[in-house]
Amino acid sequence: MNDKFLIDTNVIIYYFNGIVEDNRIDTILKESFNISIITKIEFLSWHKLRTDEMLKSQALAFISHATVYELTDEIADRVIEIRQKYKIKTPDAIIGATALVHGFDIVTNNVNDFHRLDLDIVTVNLKEEK
Repeated sequence: MNDKFLIDTNVIIYYFNGIVEDNRIDTILKESFNISIITKIEFLSWHKLRTDEMLKSQALAFISHATVYELTDEIADRVIEIRQKYKIKTPDAIIGATALVHGFDIVTNNVNDFHRLDLDIVTVNLKEEK
C-alpha cells in the first residue's frame, strides 16, 4: 500500500453524510484527495444536492479541494481493456483505470468490482445504524 489514494464516489458520499467512522479518511482526504472526473460528476449530481442549495454549496466547496484526474486516452484504453475482460460498469471501470494508470490505491467500499483489477483497496468503517 502506498500513500497516494484515489477516492471512490461512495466514500465521498458516506463521508459527506457523516457516516464514516474511520479516522484514516480524514488523513487521506487531507493528504491525498484525488478523484476521477467520474467521481466529481457522480458526487455533484447526487440526488440530495438537487433541492438543497446549502448542501449543494457545501458539496461544491468540498470537491473544490480535490485533485481531479481527467479522462485521457491512456485511461480510456485501460477502461476498454477492463470492460472487455470483466463485467464492470463504465463509471467504475473509469475510476479503476484512473487508479491503475496513476499508481493509486483506491479508497472504496465497492470491493466487488475493484478487487478484480489488481488494485490495493482501502475500505472505510461506517457507523452502525441504530
